Amino acid sequence: MTRPAEPYFLALDQGGHSNRALVFSADGEVIARAQIAVDTRFPHPGWAEQEGDTLVASLRAVVAEVHAALGARAQHVRAAGLATQRSNCICWDRNDGHALSPAMSWQDRRAQAWLEKLPLDDAWLHARTGLYRSPHYGASKLRWCLDRLPAVREAAIDGRLACGPLASYLIANLLQQRPALIDPANAARSLLWNLRERDWDVELLKLFGIERGYLPHTAPTRYDYGTLAWGDSTLPLRVLTGDQSAALYADGQPRTDTLYINLGTGAFLQRPVPAWPSPPEGMLASIVYADAARADYVLEATVNGAGTALDWARDRLGIHAIEAQLAHWLRKDSEIPLFLNGIAGLGSPWWRADFVSRFIGQDENCSEPWAQAVAVAESIVFLIVENLQRLQGDLPVQRIHVTGGLAQLDGLCQRLADVSGLPLLRSTQPEATARGVAWLLADAEGLGWHDSDGELFAPQPNPACVARYRRWCDAMRQALRD
Repeated sequence: MTRPAEPYFLALDQGGHSNRALVFSADGEVIARAQIAVDTRFPHPGWAEQEGDTLVASLRAVVAEVHAALGARAQHVRAAGLATQRSNCICWDRNDGHALSPAMSWQDRRAQAWLEKLPLDDAWLHARTGLYRSPHYGASKLRWCLDRLPAVREAAIDGRLACGPLASYLIANLLQQRPALIDPANAARSLLWNLRERDWDVELLKLFGIERGYLPHTAPTRYDYGTLAWGDSTLPLRVLTGDQSAALYADGQPRTDTLYINLGTGAFLQRPVPAWPSPPEGMLASIVYADAARADYVLEATVNGAGTALDWARDRLGIHAIEAQLAHWLRKDSEIPLFLNGIAGLGSPWWRADFVSRFIGQDENCSEPWAQAVAVAESIVFLIVENLQRLQGDLPVQRIHVTGGLAQLDGLCQRLADVSGLPLLRSTQPEATARGVAWLLADAEGLGWHDSDGELFAPQPNPACVARYRRWCDAMRQALRD
């Protein structure tokens, strides 16, 4: 008797630098992959945007490429899933799917001045959404589009306007049914979604002046969203979620004793909680998965200046291939200045979009470019540890699990273990977001994998770095008071 073919799963990952398609086996092995670079433009200070039509075309292209690479094995792919950057948003024409605005990145702060003037009680907002007032989320940028873009206003008048998280726009263009749907993880990063009710918040929609009819309907994380072109056939899209939410499931169901950190453009910290989240001051509450039977929540912290901070240092200091250089410089035993890191806006726990980044403690020995680059890297560690202290709660964190491009820096991982005093496990599996999407697909069919191997960084005595962290904490508090 012939054994049935092993099922495969297609994971699509829409990112800030590239769009990727990966096909996974039921035990987590990558069978095929394709990747296309995408541009993020920064046309004005505080703006960050992509072209929606280009994103759709590139996702179609990577799907076609992996289909071709699989050949006859393409028929064994059971289902697909898509993860996107959560706070990205866009406006489009619901009749033809054409983008009416840029796809505005989570890094984009174009509506900051407007949002700061909005009469809004921050404690009330946090209780409803799990978030704080921030221009990084979608609501103020959608309001900006309605106020500033004639094509968006005309579509609103004509009843053609659709707007919301980028994920909804992408599936409206990629899927044959052109659904007007969104998942909880992406909807929850709009500043318009009520975390407890799991739906758009009527009072927030009124406050921001956004009609509910413009927005997609909320569906479960795992749902039959529609069908994707797959060669001469079609493939059901059965998972829709955010990039950071997906990464949490890369090695199976997340553990409540672990702090998960994805180190990429930003550093995103997630602490799974066993029940309804009650976030400490300055922390976020987020939903990472929901269906009719259950919802998974996390306490979350955000460091905006991770990869973006190293990009800033590369340009400011004129350092080519800064990450490769840091691999060597982080091993140096020398005096390092401090860097107060507000690149792309200061995130948790202080939430100051206008914070001015600066070096302090520079003297003749500390002003060399390599030392400043190390200071920027250490500032990422210090921001993470500051947030970690607040995420401990009644159930202390027992270990740190890191993924993402910056996690490949051994010196960064070791410093994080040293200053936090916790063992750190670095995943040996790349593509945490796509892997998490694939696990959610496989798990729905009773398949999947659990706890892949990783590289352990045990905490070591590092008095010099710990002393810099303490001085950095004092300097940050002083800067926030000034």
